Amino acid sequence: MNLLAQDADPIVAIATAPGRGAVGIVRASGKSLGALAQAITGRVLLPRHATYLPFGDGQGGVIDRGLALFFPAPHSYTGEDVLELQIHGGPVVLQLLLARLLELGASSRLRVAQPGEFTRRAFLNGKLDLAQAESVADLIEASTEAAARSATRALAGELSQAVRALAAELVELRLLVEATLDFPEEDIDFLRQAQAQRRLQALQQTLQQVQAKTRQGALLREGLQVVLAGQPNVGKSSLLNALAGAELAIVTPIAGTTRDKVSQTIQIEGVPLHIVDTAGLRDSADAVERIGVERSWHAIAGADVVVFLHDLTRLQAPGYAQAEAEIARGLPKGAPLLHVFNKRDCVETGAQARLLPQVWAQWGVEAGESVWISAATGDGLQELRLKLLQLAGAQPTSEGVFIARQRHVQALEQTGQHLGAALHLIELDAQAPLDLLAEELRLSHQALMAITGEYTPDDLLGAIFSSFCIGK
Repeated sequence: MNLLAQDADPIVAIATAPGRGAVGIVRASGKSLGALAQAITGRVLLPRHATYLPFGDGQGGVIDRGLALFFPAPHSYTGEDVLELQIHGGPVVLQLLLARLLELGASSRLRVAQPGEFTRRAFLNGKLDLAQAESVADLIEASTEAAARSATRALAGELSQAVRALAAELVELRLLVEATLDFPEEDIDFLRQAQAQRRLQALQQTLQQVQAKTRQGALLREGLQVVLAGQPNVGKSSLLNALAGAELAIVTPIAGTTRDKVSQTIQIEGVPLHIVDTAGLRDSADAVERIGVERSWHAIAGADVVVFLHDLTRLQAPGYAQAEAEIARGLPKGAPLLHVFNKRDCVETGAQARLLPQVWAQWGVEAGESVWISAATGDGLQELRLKLLQLAGAQPTSEGVFIARQRHVQALEQTGQHLGAALHLIELDAQAPLDLLAEELRLSHQALMAITGEYTPDDLLGAIFSSFCIGK
């Protein structure tokens, strides 16, 4: 991959978060930064040694006193010379030091770094692959302990190692097929003797294992969009409050209290769940409520899991079953659906076995996944949490899972599609078109290596690193 022209310039940025703190860091990276380090410190710094000294302002004064560390290339985070200056963490003093460095480095075209540019240089200089580079941002942004541990595993290279192991098997298969193309009269026997079909099937199985971990890792990073849907006053807001452990939504006996979406992120076994409480679904003459209902349907359409909430105390109420059936018919078919029957504390013990068959028959829908709860007492909430994880495909533990992104999931899906096509071609036996087989394996390999960045277009790199914080 060619370096962009701007990647030749030395860069500098404040590497600590905005605001006041005990310590702040200004970081510079580039080729031959020894002169800049000597200019700001007044001495030659020993590599990888912390030196306490004053940083001058160029007018005989001192900006601050702190620690200077110099990491000569290639033994640094970016693979270039890196200079880190640690001073007191006040915004003004950090800006003064940054300005002084830019002044000293003007002749070498020192400039302020763009978001993620330090890590991008680490990737371009071979210090990290793309999956590891992304995990740097994921570790910083981790919202749960499980996500942070998984990001650490990805940064250590666990995802990359799994990808490279798959790639090594793919390369061997590609070489085998390419060699077979050179001997067309022996093609099928050659492939059969090399057990190409068996090896391709084994590769598919290994890919499926990596896919399972990657999907789990994507859930840990991005969370799950769970939308609470149902008629007015069935307990959606009460359930949101119960799951969040806080009074987030207004709860009253008046139907239609919730007029707009209310969202809250919670954790279940380390997986972030973005719970969305919506306005009750019904026809209304109130213009404001109609807008809320429209927004509810929009949220439902984008849900990863839809929780259809029902009121056990109103199952026999006039018109209730018809309204439930109308809502059920309007729910999207793609997202997993969980029927949650609320207010179980208000019905007699054993009612579940008796009522459920009647419910499905009255609503005219097939029996689905269901949980009985009481949002008021908390009864059944733990079963609901675990059921949500199960529907999302998440495992109750994140051990061995590495953080991942949707692009990784999609890349593995594309890899699997091309592997499946390749296996189908081999199963055609004597009619197997080997040039098509070679192409499917090539496309599979290309999709796989996009994860680590070996086949990644520059525009995607720009999108990835622009989401990083400045100074990282």
